[in-house]
Amino acid sequence: MSKVPLTVTGAEKLREELHRLKTVDRPWVIAAIAEARAHGDLSENAEYDAAKERQGFIEGRIQEVEGKLSNAQIIDPKSLDADGRCVFGATVDLEDQDSGSSVTYQIVGEDEADIKLGKLSLASPMARALIGKYAGDIAQVQAPGGIREFEIIDIRYE
Repeated sequence: MSKVPLTVTGAEKLREELHRLKTVDRPWVIAAIAEARAHGDLSENAEYDAAKERQGFIEGRIQEVEGKLSNAQIIDPKSLDADGRCVFGATVDLEDQDSGSSVTYQIVGEDEADIKLGKLSLASPMARALIGKYAGDIAQVQAPGGIREFEIIDIRYE
């Protein structure tokens, strides 16, 4: 399996989630199963079925997070030497050439992407248009309404 880029912050969030799943959620669901078993007949026990289903979800998520962390290539934007180019982990200030509005995005891995927090997936059309460009360049992005142009105002590695 190929390495998946992940920022230091994204890797830390995954580690925190894994820790919570193993130390809080897993013991809780084990206790819930034990309590449901104590109620008797398991064939008609909805609490038992729900707890077993929740246990399956938790165990699946633990495996998924462990897999993501084992295949992660953790990149610290602060340690990049990109000579001012837009690269993975960079924070980019943009100005929409049509409306004149400004936006700021950080280019992150797919698991970290959250447009509301200004985090763009590396696989998104916007991020692909920005990669390799310098401050002052114009990035053309294929949007559903046609091609949009954004001027790169500043690139930071935070």
